Amino acid sequence: MLIFVIRRLAVSIPVLIGITAILFVMLNVVPGDPVALMMKEHASADVIERLRAQMHLDDPLITRYLRFLGDALHGDLGMSIKLNRSVTSLILTAFPATLLLAGCAAAVSWIVGIPAGILSAVRRDSLLDNFFMGFSLLGVSMPIFWSALLMQYIFALKLKWLPVSGFYGWKYLILPAVVLGWSSAGVIARLTRSSLLEVMRHDYIRTARAKGLREVRVISRHALKNALIPVVTIMAIQVATLLSGAVITEAIFGIPGVGRISVNAIQSRDMPLLQGSVLFATALVILGNLIADILYSVLDPRIRSEMKRDV
Repeated sequence: MLIFVIRRLAVSIPVLIGITAILFVMLNVVPGDPVALMMKEHASADVIERLRAQMHLDDPLITRYLRFLGDALHGDLGMSIKLNRSVTSLILTAFPATLLLAGCAAAVSWIVGIPAGILSAVRRDSLLDNFFMGFSLLGVSMPIFWSALLMQYIFALKLKWLPVSGFYGWKYLILPAVVLGWSSAGVIARLTRSSLLEVMRHDYIRTARAKGLREVRVISRHALKNALIPVVTIMAIQVATLLSGAVITEAIFGIPGVGRISVNAIQSRDMPLLQGSVLFATALVILGNLIADILYSVLDPRIRSEMKRDV
């Protein structure tokens, strides 16, 4: 297992470096001067040039990238141009709100998605199956910004059950968690259904039924354990995706997380803050994929035997 993890980390490092290179180039070739935007009309061209030199923005692109990469390896993602604060401290300050939102959204997706997928597989082609699959397809297909505005209109403005936006208590997390978890619940429900239907065709399931076991026991003791192997691995990836992809949800609901500071960085063209936010999100996705690979090898004995043969 240790060798497997080391190999996966060795593969992930070049991917992360390549993403940082692409990200750095794309953000630095965009037209516009962040220093000029920061100073606006209150500074002369000489002051702007002197400030650019102090911030090393007039250095060659490759020099700035190597400096950024070296600092990032030491945990230093630079200074925010707009806020004049460490990017690392800004991200770490905002991350708990994003983590709480992602955790609640993941709980919503698992609590809704897994039972819906099981019931759809057990009641295949029934009205219940069509309802759950249609509901999950709607969640996957509907853009997050549209479902967020729709739920704000229905549950906050019309019914007045929940607050529209903000981050002042558990009630403020319900709507954004449901919005963010809905699409993930649809993916989990469909994957659970297809995986369970596939497992139900195997010979050991027919043997369990021939032994006289009740259908509930056959599903819970024999089928579900194997059917959830791909579901558990995709859940690990989804947590990382939720952590890194809550930009729209946080912006709409006013949650002070990493996504919101990324939007603010885009609006103010604060490149160091935007670079750090995207790099942080990329590292989370890579970490989620690594955890998913480890979970898959732990849950599936066939993967462990292949790993031993490779060693």
